[in-house]
Amino acid sequence: MISSITNQSALDESRKYFPGGVNSPVRAFKAVGGVPPFIVSGKGPCITDVEGHHYVDYVGSWGPLILGHADKDIISAITSAAEKGTSFGAPTVAETQLAELIVKAFPAIEKMRFVSSGTEATMSAVRLARGYTNRTLILKFEGCYHGHADSLLVSAGSGVATLGIPDCPGVTPQTASCTISIPFNDFEAFDMAFKTHRGHIAAVILEPVCGNMGVVEPVEGFLKMIREKTLEDGSLLIFDEVMTGFRSCFGGVQTLACIEPDLTCLGKVVGGGLPLAVYGGKREIMNRIAPDGPVYQAGTLSGNPIAVAAGTAALKKLADNPDFYTNLLATTEKLSESLLKAGRNRGFDLTLNRSGSMFTLFFTKDQVRNFSDAKKSDTVKFAKWFRGMLSHGIYLPPSQFEAAFVSGTHKQEEIDRTIQAAEKTFDEIKAHTHS
Repeated sequence: MISSITNQSALDESRKYFPGGVNSPVRAFKAVGGVPPFIVSGKGPCITDVEGHHYVDYVGSWGPLILGHADKDIISAITSAAEKGTSFGAPTVAETQLAELIVKAFPAIEKMRFVSSGTEATMSAVRLARGYTNRTLILKFEGCYHGHADSLLVSAGSGVATLGIPDCPGVTPQTASCTISIPFNDFEAFDMAFKTHRGHIAAVILEPVCGNMGVVEPVEGFLKMIREKTLEDGSLLIFDEVMTGFRSCFGGVQTLACIEPDLTCLGKVVGGGLPLAVYGGKREIMNRIAPDGPVYQAGTLSGNPIAVAAGTAALKKLADNPDFYTNLLATTEKLSESLLKAGRNRGFDLTLNRSGSMFTLFFTKDQVRNFSDAKKSDTVKFAKWFRGMLSHGIYLPPSQFEAAFVSGTHKQEEIDRTIQAAEKTFDEIKAHTHS
């Protein structure tokens, strides 16, 4: 670390080369204000910036680092793989070994294709759905973000919501017209959409537990209803488990809900945090992908040997530790309840949604069951909360409309530190408001 570098100077320099000085919009802190810390290292549950500040990290590279930063077994696997070659653009036996682990966790994935990002996975799954059904329309839910492919940037959440971009320039009206967007958890709107467009909807794509409007769980019966309607109409059901995969169990929401989608998308957790993602599902559907079928999709870095090695090491650790999820979920529950209590005891209107090891603290007193509910949150107070927590060494997602993630390396020490920071931050906000 060069002592003369500060976060501000690093941002100033990066702005010369990158829009906003960042390579993904939410990192710019536009929604919360202030200067983003430039990270130089991470270990376990913590990260360190260029100024030497240490933070307890609840972003975890936006979810995949469920084993924390720089896990020794993942690093060992990466090193060993890199010594044999960093990229081949050719098949390897290691790809098949990772695929076997994924099928063990997600039996609904009978065949799969490795890609490099969640966006690539969802984009490819949607193309496959259209190619398989010979239909045009895709149905998604308001506030659900499925990557930045054109047809999915309609009423998206996450960074689009944070930046206040209602429609993305560059997405043509023709493309947008092929996507239907309705409120999450709205039975009536879903039923009406299928009545109106019967026989024309290629697929329904959703986060079975939303993470990109903040954490929002489906109400009872909602996922079951979607599965029944899609089967009845001949539409495919795509579960985007890029965030939720492996976050509650060795599997995903589909495992806990006992619902089998036609296609599933998984993110970088299957690459141990490296650039690797998956889309896969029923054999007969996946057989439509080239070279077995006419739906084309390709990628030179798909199945990159280093990412495959990291993913195999990560999934083996998750599969072989029967106590991992018991401890992870208990830690997340304790942290969540303590944060909510700290704020409410000081008079703040708060709602906390949690699913497995993901949670969001919404600055609203009302329940949050869809994107409209989430948007009622007091984003000004959230920004103050975020900046206060950061000043006390806690790194949270810099948006009200994002999930926070707990890893298996967050122990009692980090939880205590986080709760103490929260109590100080709530007190500071309250004192400043009354002054």
